Order: sequence, then structure tokens, then C-alpha cells
Amino acid sequence: MPLVRALVEAGHSVTALTRSPAKQPAIRALGAEPAMADALDAAALRRVVEAARPTHVIHQLTALPKGGVRRASDLAATNRLRIDGTRHLLDAAIAAGATRIIGGSFALMQGFGPDAPAGVREGVAAVESMESQILDASRSGRIEGIVLRYGLFYGPENPATENMIAAVRRRMLPVVRGDRSLLPCIHIADAVGATVAALDRGQPGAAYDIVDDRPVSMAEIVRALAEYAAAPAPIAVPAWVPRLVAPYLAHITSMRLTLSNDKARAELGWRPAFSSWRDGLAHMAASAA
Repeated sequence: MPLVRALVEAGHSVTALTRSPAKQPAIRALGAEPAMADALDAAALRRVVEAARPTHVIHQLTALPKGGVRRASDLAATNRLRIDGTRHLLDAAIAAGATRIIGGSFALMQGFGPDAPAGVREGVAAVESMESQILDASRSGRIEGIVLRYGLFYGPENPATENMIAAVRRRMLPVVRGDRSLLPCIHIADAVGATVAALDRGQPGAAYDIVDDRPVSMAEIVRALAEYAAAPAPIAVPAWVPRLVAPYLAHITSMRLTLSNDKARAELGWRPAFSSWRDGLAHMAASAA
């Protein structure tokens, strides 16, 4: 919803796709027009996209659990959307005469190697399929395609942030002793700003890392959230504990991945308002006070 709100505020005429009739009033309240279709139903999706007659299409299709992704199997529905849904949306956008499509991708998928668990590799393959479909369509001249690789989202209205805050308050989100991870993050408002900027300023066929200026360890994230929530200090555990009880999350949160937003700054005319996780969290605290 933050992206829909920002697009409307920027003066765009917005049609927002949803599979849920219950979400239509909220979409209309933001000043957008809802369109009902399942992206896995190619014919239904094509009908609503052609009816909307868009000039630009933003692909943010996911089907993630409300409680967040805890295991690789939680990505199965989103994997289908990234493979089949992307194909259907591309075909519909081109048929409707759209000139540009922007695909929202996941920056951390660049950090997985061949040693990743099988379920994780399926998620990586789905992201690669989504990106390659969009960029191949751009290279072939069918539509201008752009990929935005977002860091880990956080901020208000972000379910993952809300779930993590609830967990640190119950001391159910530990820190790992000796944590040396480096995770690229992005405040949800900065991700939205980059997406709006890409509508007009993104270069066709380009992929941009939409991340803030300083990657952080998972331990730093957890400790900062505990301070923000005025919660007790998180419990410290050895590295084998998360690997045993939550292997998918352990694989994600032990990653060392440093990415640069220089290309996005130069070509999109964008810069993150919150240069680090702590800056964004401090703003959340000030706004809530």
C-alpha cells in the first residue's frame, strides 16, 4: 500500500491488482482503482490489464505468509508468481500497449551459492527467472524492462518489522555469538522512492541494487530493535542453534553481502533518506513519540 499511496500522491493514475475483494475498499481509499484477477490466470490477468490500458507496469507480485518467511517452503507460492506470473504479466502489459515494466526483485538472492539448501535454490531460480524474463523482453525491444533489487525491507507498515519487534519483546529473537553477517537493508519509504523514480528515469535493460549505505549484521538489527522496543537485551546463542531450528533463516541471516547503491543514485536521481538501519529506526521512534 505505501507504493500505491506514493504513486497517487505523485499524480499518477493507478490501477492496483488484487486477488482479494476485501482489499478493494482500501485501494479506493488511497485514490487508486482496484482490478481483480489472479496473476496465475493468464486470460483473466490479460483482461484486467488491457482494460486498465497502462503506460507503465510495476511488478510486485508476491504471496508471502503474513507472519513472514520462516522456511524455504513458504516461498513456493511466490516462486510461481515470479516465474509464471511474470510471464503472464509481461504478455498482458505488452498486449495492452504498455511501454515500460519495472520488476521488484530481492537483493539477497545474489548472495546464495551452490551450497544453499535445495528449497533456497528454488527461490533463487525463481528470482533469476523473473529478472531474465523482464530484461530479455527489454533487450528484444518488446517493452522497456527494469529490475530493482531491494534489500531487506523494514519500517512502518512492514509486517516483517512488526513481527521482529513482537519477537524481541518476548525475547524470542536471539543474537548469534560471533555474528559476522552483512545484510543490505532498505527502509520501505526509500524503496518506494526508488520505484517511483524508476518509472521515468530508469534505463531500459538495467538492474539496480536498491539498498541503503551500510549493511548490518543480524545481531546489530536485533539489538537495535530491542532498544527501539525498550525490550530486555536479547539472548545470545551459539551458531548451531538457528541452523538446527530454522535452517532457512540461519542461511539468510549469516550471509555477508555488500552491495552499492551508486548506480541507482547516478541514474535514478535517487538517494536513501535513511542511510542505515539505525537511522531509519531512529526516525520510526521519533515519529511514534
